[in-house]
Amino acid sequence: MLRKLIKHEFRATGRVMLPLFLILLVTSVGANLSVRGMLDTPYKVLDVLGSLLVMAFAVAIFGVCVMSVVVMVQRFYKNLLQDEGYVMMTLPVSVHQHIWSKLIVSAVWFALTIVVVCLAACIVAFDVGFVQELVRGFRELFREISRYLNAYYAINGTVIILEFLAICFVGCCVMCLQFYASLAIGHSFPNHKMAWSVLWFFVLQFATQLLAGSLFALLDESWLHHLLMAWTEGWQLSGTAATQLMMLIVLLGEVLYGAVYYFLTTWFLKKRLNLE
Repeated sequence: MLRKLIKHEFRATGRVMLPLFLILLVTSVGANLSVRGMLDTPYKVLDVLGSLLVMAFAVAIFGVCVMSVVVMVQRFYKNLLQDEGYVMMTLPVSVHQHIWSKLIVSAVWFALTIVVVCLAACIVAFDVGFVQELVRGFRELFREISRYLNAYYAINGTVIILEFLAICFVGCCVMCLQFYASLAIGHSFPNHKMAWSVLWFFVLQFATQLLAGSLFALLDESWLHHLLMAWTEGWQLSGTAATQLMMLIVLLGEVLYGAVYYFLTTWFLKKRLNLE
């Protein structure tokens, strides 16, 4: 059933995101033409047109990034907290499956947004001579890397890449869950639900920042900090190992925050949801 929910979510969100991606890529082509010729012509009309195309590209990037978040929040809000919620909550699907379907789809759209924005930036910067120099530089770089790379560093490099991707994915999920938890708490009230949701978003944000700052301050001055430093001094960690340890700590922190938001979301949807 989760697979069907994910398929439905992709269909619903794709109607918005795919046209936005296409608009961004089209404006990137226009911005490339502007940079390559229109802005350097003596004709005022072409100069103004080139400036407008560059501005349209900047607005398209901003719009795609904002809409990826707006669509994520809107789908959760309309699908579970408004009139559609009466139908969705009667399906033979658990609340966990509802939440995970939206988390997975949102994370995929965030990743695609980053890819499309990078692709659009490459289109704007595209130049035959520049591309040739870039390819030549990458060839030299890969040649040097292959000369000094051995199995140890290859394995650790792969682990770092996987950890980075995991941090990005979990970070996207945590951001989604913070919005979901705020909406779920706000819609447990009988009146002014959206106002309560906005208020709870800032309350959760403040509580998260306060808790993180307090933990760092406590760890810096506590016996646990000195014990940890004394424990790790004998390890003689390399730069690669220290990087992996730091990324694991960041990943663990994201998982803990996400677990709290996930618990709040599921509990309020199960016990306190008010669709009236």
